[in-house]
Amino acid sequence: MNHFMEIKIYYEDTDCGNVVYYANYLRYMERGRTEYLSECGVSVKDLMTQGVFFTVNRVEVDYKSSARYGDTLVIETRLPEVTAASLLFEHVMKDKATGRLLVECKARLVCVGADMKPKRVPKEIAERLRGE
Repeated sequence: MNHFMEIKIYYEDTDCGNVVYYANYLRYMERGRTEYLSECGVSVKDLMTQGVFFTVNRVEVDYKSSARYGDTLVIETRLPEVTAASLLFEHVMKDKATGRLLVECKARLVCVGADMKPKRVPKEIAERLRGE
């Protein structure tokens, strides 16, 4: 499944050159992941109450072009890999008006318990995310 969401760029998202501050793309990707999981019927809040958390283990970001104040971005999120204890998300961000590629990203999240030690992704969650 691919999930799409839009993000409007506000002044607060930009640096002194009216360009989106590079770290803000990580925030947008987090939103994309949360919405992706929600669309799959997985509530991050419910998982947290059950002592299941996902922490970012690794992020790779390729910045291709800059977004600017007033732009609207389209963030495509997909989940190509679900392992016993991790999820690999891929994100592609494009300018809505032009289709210009802005950012490509991969983020590996590791499942951990309240003690912050790695644990298996709950079976029912892994199955749901795999579309089983």
